[in-house]
Amino acid sequence: MSPPIAPDDRVLLVTGASSGIGLATARAASAAGYRVALAARRAELVRAAAEELGGPERAIGLACDVSRWEDQQAMVAATLEAFGRIDGVYANAGAFIEPGWETGTPEEWAAMTLTNVLGPALTARAALPALRETKGRFLLTSSRAARFMVKGSFYACTKAAVTAMGEALRLELNDTGVGVTIIEPGWVRTAMEVPGLPEEIVEAEDIARAVLYVLEQPRWVDVSQMLIRAMDQPV
Repeated sequence: MSPPIAPDDRVLLVTGASSGIGLATARAASAAGYRVALAARRAELVRAAAEELGGPERAIGLACDVSRWEDQQAMVAATLEAFGRIDGVYANAGAFIEPGWETGTPEEWAAMTLTNVLGPALTARAALPALRETKGRFLLTSSRAARFMVKGSFYACTKAAVTAMGEALRLELNDTGVGVTIIEPGWVRTAMEVPGLPEEIVEAEDIARAVLYVLEQPRWVDVSQMLIRAMDQPV
């Protein structure tokens, strides 16, 4: 049986939640009183994080490959079974290949496209019925590179598709009470070493605060896009 839900005890589902921005967002939302569902391919990591955030009454960890429709359906069903509702969904799962038109194999490009483009589309399709019920919010991780194209970057092309997807969803949902927000991070410190970045750079927790800002807005306020960059990032 699902635990009782207090009126202000909302539920956030986050994909790509095993590390980085997704995990930071789940932690920030939990600290703000949300019940959280953390989803990622690395099931052992999200399950450990869910235990850290309070266990099954407060947080659950779910195995999900966002490129698989069956996984997405199961993810949403498990969240509803555990908590009874979904108030926010953050489609954050993503894959990255270094810029360069001869970088990465065609198979890696295909996998990145499935994760970065098909993934959030399937998340929206699976979660929108629940979000319509709560008049919740759907957020997507795009990239600063979607606005300011990076030389030779197919990754940036996939993120431009995410930005277009977010706007298409907003137009479709703008009379339903469901809000849609595109999060466009610039340089963010991750476990991957990127040479030449300034010492002061955006942290995953900074993006998490931006997500919480969107979630905390009144129902009549739509935050359509958020571009978040390091102070010294030139573009």
